Amino acid sequence: MSTFSRQAIIPGSLASNRIHLVRETRIMLGADLAILYGISNFNLNKAVSRNRDRFPRDFMFRLTAKEHVLLIFQSGIAKPRGRGGARYLPYAFTEQGVAMLSSILRSERALQVNIAIMRAFVELRRAVATNEELRKRIEQLERRYDAKLEVVFGAIKQMLEPPAKPKSGIGFHSVQKPSRVALSQ
Repeated sequence: MSTFSRQAIIPGSLASNRIHLVRETRIMLGADLAILYGISNFNLNKAVSRNRDRFPRDFMFRLTAKEHVLLIFQSGIAKPRGRGGARYLPYAFTEQGVAMLSSILRSERALQVNIAIMRAFVELRRAVATNEELRKRIEQLERRYDAKLEVVFGAIKQMLEPPAKPKSGIGFHSVQKPSRVALSQ
């Protein structure tokens, strides 16, 4: 297989777009993996069930109904059961579970897809670490300059507030100007 066709099997962005955060763990759904590997979800599930001992709970788990509904709303995955969607709750594969899939799916495409997925997980981990580092630096700056800038932020907030409109009383009000009376002594 040529270098170009190996790279064209799966773009990295396609794999990274299918990584979700569930139970504070980055996962990929079995249906998404089946699409990437070029097999049916049924065949992926069959291969996993034949090798169930290779997938402990920290490698693969089934989503709860609530988690599935949340993923549907967040990312537009398959419809819930009863309207042409999946009949069973989907499997969620962690990074280790995806790596284990490469040992049971033995094809050139499975190998290339697995490499691309692993690279996507690494990039995601790197991006999260960078964001965490940035968040910590901002918090340090806030602590250092909070007291000094509190006065400035207070003044800015006052300037942004709309001026209070005087309340008009109920009833009739005359529009006469007060007359000037000269006071003589």
